[in-house]
Amino acid sequence: MTNRRSTARSLLLGLGAGALGLGLVPALPATIAPGPLAAQSASELDAVVGALRAIGTMRADFTQTDRQGNVMAGVMTLKRPGKIRFDYGKDSDFLVISNGKSLYVVDYEVSQVERWPIKNSPLGALFDPERDVKRFGKLVPTGNPDVISVEVRDPKKPEFGMINLIFVRNASAPGGWQLTHWVALDAQNHRTRVQLTNQRYGVPVADSTFTFRDPRRASRRPG
Repeated sequence: MTNRRSTARSLLLGLGAGALGLGLVPALPATIAPGPLAAQSASELDAVVGALRAIGTMRADFTQTDRQGNVMAGVMTLKRPGKIRFDYGKDSDFLVISNGKSLYVVDYEVSQVERWPIKNSPLGALFDPERDVKRFGKLVPTGNPDVISVEVRDPKKPEFGMINLIFVRNASAPGGWQLTHWVALDAQNHRTRVQLTNQRYGVPVADSTFTFRDPRRASRRPG
């Protein structure tokens, strides 16, 4: 497997772990002592839930770095519920995409497509307004009232690894909190960081954005 494919695959693993904590597969519940800390934690989780539920469509630039320092960059396009596209550029022969039903990793170089049903991937829950992050994961103290970190892991599903989702207070973002990056550890403790920048919300996004040409039928690159 090339570095390019390995790095893109680590993005997929990070997506799976991240959405895991937002509701499709039960994760380890937070342990919060009663009292002001519990109220504060609940309030922060409420804020995260509200921010995620407030996103209808979004585009953002992303930079992904794996444990070996390999970097890939592109544009992420999202449309609720469950549609997402990681586009690595016009000259790229690799694509990660979900049409809301299935998640695909498309490699035009080797004419290969890998598919995961959304129901078997936590990705489908990441932007599902019916899911509730409060029931899963736990808060990680940041020491900064303008930053919320949510750690997600499921001891019963070690193949999903662990992820930290980082939200920063931003009045211009839906719900007042902006997802800026996530850091994922897979089952082999391989670390991947995905940084989002230039987030744009409420942009027009056609459903055709989440379709692709199948390289198994014709050796063509994504358009």
